[in-house]
Amino acid sequence: MTYEMIKKNYERGLWSKQMVAIAVKKGIITKEQYEKIVGEPYPE
Repeated sequence: MTYEMIKKNYERGLWSKQMVAIAVKKGIITKEQYEKIVGEPYPE
C-alpha cells in the first residue's frame, strides 16, 4: 500500500478517515500525508 493508493481509495470513497488514520498508526503514511489526503489535521 502506498500514499498514492491510499489517496485514490479515499477520494473514491472506498476508505474512511478512520482507515487512513490506521495507515498512519501502522507507519505506512505520515501525519502530514494524512492531512493532505483528508484535508484535516491528524486526530491525536
